[in-house]
Amino acid sequence: MSEEKMKNSMNFTSASASLSASAQADSVSVESGEYRSNGERFPGMDAPVVLDVHDVYKDFKLPTEQATGLKQAVINWTKGIRGYRWQHVLRGISFQVHQGEFFGIVGRNGGGKSTLLKIISQIYYPNKGSVSVSGKLVPFIELGVGFNPELTGRENVYLNCALLGFDHEQTDAMYDDIVEFAELGDFMDQKLKNYSSGMQVRLAFSVAIKAQGDILVLDEVLAVGDEAFQRKCDDFFTQIRKDPTKTVILVTHDMGAVKRYCTRAMMIEDGKIVAYGDKETVADRYTLSNLEIERKKGEKQARKAAQALAQKGEQGKADAPVFPNGLNARVPILRTYPIGSPLIDGTQPFRFGVEYQFDEPGDFYIAVALHDMSRGGITYDSGSKTFRITKKGHHRLEFELPVDQFNDGEFSLFTSLRVPNASDPGATDLVAVAIDANSCSFVVRNPRNRQYALLSDRALQFVPVTSEEEGGLQAQDVIVNKPAEWKNPQSQQRIEEAQRQNALGSLKQITYDEQ
Repeated sequence: MSEEKMKNSMNFTSASASLSASAQADSVSVESGEYRSNGERFPGMDAPVVLDVHDVYKDFKLPTEQATGLKQAVINWTKGIRGYRWQHVLRGISFQVHQGEFFGIVGRNGGGKSTLLKIISQIYYPNKGSVSVSGKLVPFIELGVGFNPELTGRENVYLNCALLGFDHEQTDAMYDDIVEFAELGDFMDQKLKNYSSGMQVRLAFSVAIKAQGDILVLDEVLAVGDEAFQRKCDDFFTQIRKDPTKTVILVTHDMGAVKRYCTRAMMIEDGKIVAYGDKETVADRYTLSNLEIERKKGEKQARKAAQALAQKGEQGKADAPVFPNGLNARVPILRTYPIGSPLIDGTQPFRFGVEYQFDEPGDFYIAVALHDMSRGGITYDSGSKTFRITKKGHHRLEFELPVDQFNDGEFSLFTSLRVPNASDPGATDLVAVAIDANSCSFVVRNPRNRQYALLSDRALQFVPVTSEEEGGLQAQDVIVNKPAEWKNPQSQQRIEEAQRQNALGSLKQITYDEQ
């Protein structure tokens, strides 16, 4: 193929000057009709466009059978066997990034995120569409790419910078900053093959973020290094967000990072844009998508277990089933699932169900534990003997959990089935536990909430007992959203009594339905 023909087929452009600042978010479109921008404006969108991706398609050939030689290839050709199928990775991707933005791209594995970044970085070329870049783009897509283990750390810095398009003098100017950020000053004259994996990651990451580029492209790299190095990276990203001349494009599965750093975000699913614009909305859409997939996995596992039991009843025997993690032949079905949407605002109790199959005689117990997946730890536990069950067989229970006093967060409910301990009447023995896809995850999101602590100000606040005259203490410096009624001791007592009546974390069984 001629060079001119190749350029026309790839249709990849790189702008040497800034693109027009008049481009708006509503110019983004997907021809399939699955997504349309509403033209919403965000801070920084009056800045020049530095990245314009327009109607990009990317396909790959996946071999379906192997031709071991020319003879087999000719035979396959005569039979009309192509020996491959097309994988449509990106389908009509269009979006723009403005100068100074911290733009997030999210999506499940296999959705096309990394392929898109490689097209932006000119590693791949699109089958259709165009990509325009204004300024020097520095990609950091795969850790260690462009590094030679037989060269020293110093030589690898110069090699990698050369691959990024920097000359020797430019690398000289950046070298000290790269080494200082990587904290590898004593090891730069050692060969890279003698570095630990953590040291290699730190060096590669430092080269990428300290290179004096205009656009930094990062793919899943926020978890590099130890805790101290991650804090340094966090400080760097916090600082770069304040620089109106630097643009960052970040692909990540960490929705906390999206909300903490990004100005805008988009979600890719099956090669298409399904959410675009507000970072909170995109992050919640991604979280909800993951929760829905986990729910479907749990339902599928429950159906398989029910089918195995039915087969055993009809034929008197069945192949030994493979039970999900936490379950067994005594309890082949035990799952916790949301009733309604797993994304809630917290103003109403969260309702969930528990489905179980248990055929042994005698009473048993269902226990539920609430885990805070955002902050870690067990937030609430029902206790092992709170819910006594008298019906054996295949049944469903429904519960509700008030979460009005929670701040935003991601939570999971883990259910266990327990039987009385034969020797200790006050104890129980664990029979099975619903974990992984059989657990129930839900998310609380509400603009009135904060992100940091579990309990909101509606549940708990500090009350100063030292007067302003005695200690110079001003209440507004201590209490966030301090109610005006607290100036009156009688009003304060009424508030505290109302908080006690609206007890936090009280599980309530509301129905008991037989399937």
